[in-house]
Amino acid sequence: MSPLTDQVRGLLRRTLDAYGDSPQAAGWLLHHLERFDEPLRVAIAGKVKAGKSTLLNALVGERIAPTDAGECTRIVTWYADAPAPGVRMRLRDAGQPERPLTLSRRDGALRIDLQGAPVETVDRLLVDWPSQHLRRTNLIDTPGIASLSADTSARAGEFLTPEDAPSPADAVVYLMRHLHSGDVRFLESFHDRGVARATPVNTIAVLSRADEIGVGRLDALTSARRIARRYRGDDKLRGLCQTVVAVAGLLAESARTMRQDEFVALSELAALPRADVEALLLSADRFGRTELDRPDAATRVRLLERFGLFGVRLASTLIRQGMTDPTALADDLVRRSGLDELRRVLDTQFSERRDLLKSRSALLAVDLVLTREPRPATLALRTEVERILAGAHEFVELRALSDLRAGKIVFPPDALTDAERLLGGDGGSALARLGLDDGSGPREVHDAATDALRRWRRRAESPLTGRASAEAARIVVRSCEGLLAAPVSH
Repeated sequence: MSPLTDQVRGLLRRTLDAYGDSPQAAGWLLHHLERFDEPLRVAIAGKVKAGKSTLLNALVGERIAPTDAGECTRIVTWYADAPAPGVRMRLRDAGQPERPLTLSRRDGALRIDLQGAPVETVDRLLVDWPSQHLRRTNLIDTPGIASLSADTSARAGEFLTPEDAPSPADAVVYLMRHLHSGDVRFLESFHDRGVARATPVNTIAVLSRADEIGVGRLDALTSARRIARRYRGDDKLRGLCQTVVAVAGLLAESARTMRQDEFVALSELAALPRADVEALLLSADRFGRTELDRPDAATRVRLLERFGLFGVRLASTLIRQGMTDPTALADDLVRRSGLDELRRVLDTQFSERRDLLKSRSALLAVDLVLTREPRPATLALRTEVERILAGAHEFVELRALSDLRAGKIVFPPDALTDAERLLGGDGGSALARLGLDDGSGPREVHDAATDALRRWRRRAESPLTGRASAEAARIVVRSCEGLLAAPVSH
């Protein structure tokens, strides 16, 4: 447990003691105290058809989130690790008990029967599923933002950006097909308007459906990564999220759940003359309707639904080039999809910051109680919240990182990149902060941290450095001192 976590837990307990006579406040605080022992909560958000459920399935490695336009996609759905599969329904009426529902499989995908309950009466679905990925992270699938259904869109807004409370999620993965003004407005609205001092630390943007950017060409993902790189350098977006990653979600999901019969069909396709395959892949209509014995039309339609034109083209090309082992093919498709890069980003930006994100959510909860039910006897608790925010170096780093990315603090380009990395912009570990390879040892970490400390002390003490920049430089110096004092973390 980190010193920050210790401080925040203690604050939560003292606040809980002070509000023991208020059932609502006490329940809220106890809930947040228990959240420290839960996995990190990561919500997947985006507009309708951005590929949220598909990406969730890819991350888990099973088709457990419905991807069609059914009624369940209009409900906030939580996915958590459990010994056995199961699903419960929680109604908006708090007086009603949770109701177990029936799970079934159709065409390999999970189906949930609401047993006639109107969608409008359901608060959330809670899906239990044995999964290694879900042991560390609870994933939350949200309805589409800017949906044609006002109720569906409102549900997403209520969960992600409630007006009078912090979001139930610790962090957000926001999916977008291109960067539109609506995406920017959402990312702006997700910033906290109070105790957390608006920071992008808990948001990652994903350029989803990346394979569609190049109209299914083999170089589609290269083009998508180039666009994601450009977005990462956008001054506006840098101040709203940690980073932007390109992912072909459909390819990732299909590769992680590929069946033997699909591999056989792709192999049959790869065995055809290359010119014939390229002619088939000119359009989805031609691919499904062209006369062909094997694979037959019905099989090709299913392949198209599962892999898309890009996935079929890429998989058949790889098989033609000699990749005849289905496991090796699936692994290569996952790697090319961008899913591995996203998982690395989730680990460095979210998992490594678990204690910080949990503490942040807990401080928001305490601040909400103190604001809603002010009492003269709780002035010391308010002071403690401010003391932690001002004194905990983790929060000082976040504010400095946010100011750097928003352009409020000016450094030369090389120094700006160096400062962001040392403040944890690329990940919280010593190796990530110092830009070292995974195999670097304690001596290399010590030497790199010592060099960083020297150059940032010089910048902080230089009479040519402005006041705001000098203050930011001193924060970087403190981070370097922390790297030298702490044991090496990978």
